[in-house]
Amino acid sequence: MAFVITATVPPSGSIEARAQKLREDIERKAGGREVNIIAGLDSRYMISQLKPPNVIVKSLTTISTPHRGSTFADYMFKSIGVTNIPKLYRALEFFGFETGAFEQLTQEYMTNSFNPRTPDLEGVKYYSYGALLRPTLTSVFRKSHQIVDGIEGPNDGLVSVASSKWGTYRGTLDNVSHLDLINWTNRLRWYFWELTGHKRNFNAIAFYLGISGLLSCFSTVEGYEVADEVADMLAKEGL
Repeated sequence: MAFVITATVPPSGSIEARAQKLREDIERKAGGREVNIIAGLDSRYMISQLKPPNVIVKSLTTISTPHRGSTFADYMFKSIGVTNIPKLYRALEFFGFETGAFEQLTQEYMTNSFNPRTPDLEGVKYYSYGALLRPTLTSVFRKSHQIVDGIEGPNDGLVSVASSKWGTYRGTLDNVSHLDLINWTNRLRWYFWELTGHKRNFNAIAFYLGISGLLSCFSTVEGYEVADEVADMLAKEGL
């Protein structure tokens, strides 16, 4: 039987602070079980540096995570100036970024500091997904998408596909924004779309449940093969 554990981490904390809280939650809730984690940079740090003693981490799956930083983070820090950082954080919270870690998401920091001191842990399988967005004229991501696209290429409005790749890359979700991935916009938008007869473009909950189902198959060699096939299908269908 598979168990689902949800961990609560501080939204305003650094990667390291969030990783510590994640470690405490997993230690307390996992009960010595093997775990497959779906998360981001805080989990990478926890697995590499904090190593919960009573937990065996089998895999980490990251979704549109800026493993190599984000051009958008670079742009914002260079453009707005130090005195406007509080305003930037309020805007970033609206767009779904965790503000405590935002200053750690520049390309320089991730490339020269975080990644060198956060090596993958032997025995843990690393999987990743990316996402690309084709923003409309009225999209809140139109400007940020343009900034990232000009330097890094296809992106979800904040994180590029190239930066999302870590370990075994499972695929790219098509026309999905960063907010869609954290299910921030879906509930209200789906309600109005359904009233007008529109079809849902992306179901974040179904996507994460699908990944959880795949990970539950990873105890056998045959399970890995089946999971690979289904993961590819999920990415192609955007589910």
